[in-house]
Amino acid sequence: MGKAGRFACIFTPMALTIASLICLIIVGLGGTNKNNSTYNNLYFFRANTTDINVTPTDLNIPHNPLTDAIINHTTDAAKDALDIKDFYHVSLWNYCAGEFDNGQDKVTYCSPRKNQFWFNPVEVWGLNNTGVDKLFSDELRSGLHAYQKAAKWMFIAYVVAVVATIVEIFVGIFALFSRLGSLATTIVSTVSSLFLIAFALTATILYSTLMGSFNKAVKQYNIHGSLGHNMFVVTWLAVAFSFAAGLFWLISSCCCSGRSNKIKYGDESGRKGNYERVDSPYGHRDGAAHFQTGPGYQAPHHGVPLNSVGNKATAYEPYRVANV
Repeated sequence: MGKAGRFACIFTPMALTIASLICLIIVGLGGTNKNNSTYNNLYFFRANTTDINVTPTDLNIPHNPLTDAIINHTTDAAKDALDIKDFYHVSLWNYCAGEFDNGQDKVTYCSPRKNQFWFNPVEVWGLNNTGVDKLFSDELRSGLHAYQKAAKWMFIAYVVAVVATIVEIFVGIFALFSRLGSLATTIVSTVSSLFLIAFALTATILYSTLMGSFNKAVKQYNIHGSLGHNMFVVTWLAVAFSFAAGLFWLISSCCCSGRSNKIKYGDESGRKGNYERVDSPYGHRDGAAHFQTGPGYQAPHHGVPLNSVGNKATAYEPYRVANV
């Protein structure tokens, strides 16, 4: 297998690595542009607050038509005053919010991008020092605290995975020339895959747990949380591409040497260490040796010395080692 074969062997893991990097970039683009519908559909978590409602029972006041009317009016007024949108999308760097327009999502605001971002509904909805945040259960507050810590680790794992994948592509170029390059690329690919799997697992477990706690705590207020299907599909596609790339990098470090058969074995005209036939000192006729016989005949040496072992002369050796 020559250089062309080596290139074909390296092409597959290189293409898979690039595909993994593209998926990671798509994950990072989620929520970065409110005017791009594709980016707006990339989110980990969605909070639907369209039908938010607070009843007198929630506030421990008597339940009657008058209080119902007051509460309903107060809820709508408070929603407008606090500028609570119809939905919120939580992405890697920030969150986006918007309203329903003829049954379609219309994003009207995206928060500034921030490293190690986490979504704090109390802060986002302006519930600080209003007493309303106390309506949240202890379970939800505890879940938000754990979410804050896990979100930081998730972001770090994502950044390391992206950097390692980029390094993997550059190191993979050297894999074209030797299996040692493939081995080095395999090591980098392993690091990339480990952090990418850590990122995907953390995101999946984190937001699945958050969704359960969130829905349980705010169900009575008609607030509903859900996961973003598109974001998790892209995330796990990145994991699949990265894992497959690592496997093919490993195979290329064991096989596909890139050395041609001519270099490895030599050509037909001169193989190292082989014997080739030499002419007989006794003459040829049509490829056959002819010997004179008879009384007193002595075969001529023609200047060809006899091999000697010790004090004994041995027969002429009709083969010699061919020099390349």
